[in-house]
Amino acid sequence: MTRALAPEAPVVPAEPHTDPQPTVRSRRDRNRLHRTEHRWALAFVAPPVIGFLLFTLYPIAFAFYASLTSWNGLGPMRFVGFDNYVALLQDEYFRKSLWNTFFYMIGIPIGLVLSLLLAIALNRRIPGRTAFRTIYYIPVISSLAAIAIVWQFAYNGDFGLVNQVLAWFGITGPDWLQNTATVKPAIILMAVWKGLGYSMLLYLAAIQSVPASLYEAASLDGAGAFQKFRSITLPMVRPVTFFLVVTNIIGGAQIFTEINIMTPGGGPEFSSASVVWYIWRKAFKYQQMGYATSMAIVLGLIVFVITLIQFRLNRRNSFSIE
Repeated sequence: MTRALAPEAPVVPAEPHTDPQPTVRSRRDRNRLHRTEHRWALAFVAPPVIGFLLFTLYPIAFAFYASLTSWNGLGPMRFVGFDNYVALLQDEYFRKSLWNTFFYMIGIPIGLVLSLLLAIALNRRIPGRTAFRTIYYIPVISSLAAIAIVWQFAYNGDFGLVNQVLAWFGITGPDWLQNTATVKPAIILMAVWKGLGYSMLLYLAAIQSVPASLYEAASLDGAGAFQKFRSITLPMVRPVTFFLVVTNIIGGAQIFTEINIMTPGGGPEFSSASVVWYIWRKAFKYQQMGYATSMAIVLGLIVFVITLIQFRLNRRNSFSIE
């Protein structure tokens, strides 16, 4: 008889030897890589952060502290608390210069309307439109001081170009810059003329970026020129309008060169003085740096609040094409 062979036991593979050392090394490598990435990240982030701290945050903090002191700009500072801000409430010249500054901003909507109409006109196929665009943009790149001097001569009551043109129509023009009723409108007219080309160029770019299919669809629906302008052009250029309003408000609050050149001394009876001009006068003519800094802080807060309101209104009135 043959003996039955017993079945062989299955071969169980041996478990591989697990060495914890590679896991530890991989963790160390990842940690080293993360530290290297953090160092490079800090190296790239550090310059703008340091620049913000040195050139933005520190000047703001120093200006606020200076506004709480009596300081001539060179000598030691004497802490006076909120006395400068209390004095502002009683300063008739500050209130008048603040009113003049806001009055100058009447030119903002006037300039925007004129520049939009001008952009629409120059967007048409007319002879010499490139030359007209260049001519309207020349005042933007010209020196503000030179333009102020030219307009100062043009507004002269005896031999100024403005009064000579009015004389052709039998109108006797006033001495524009020496009359309390005409000095601010005269400066507004010059400011509108100076910034017309810049706003026109932005509006022109916005109009040319509007898809032509929108106007074609409106024409098929029987829309007229005014309906196209109201329902297509205005909504599509609203972001540009928002940008121009914000930048013009910030720039208009800082009007200085025109006042200092065209109306030395703030004009007749302080009727042309702006806040920035009054700040400059208090700081550098009368060495009241602490008091001037308090005015600058108040002006900055006012501009910040107005700008914040504009952002809120723009966010609420999101544009849409009807």
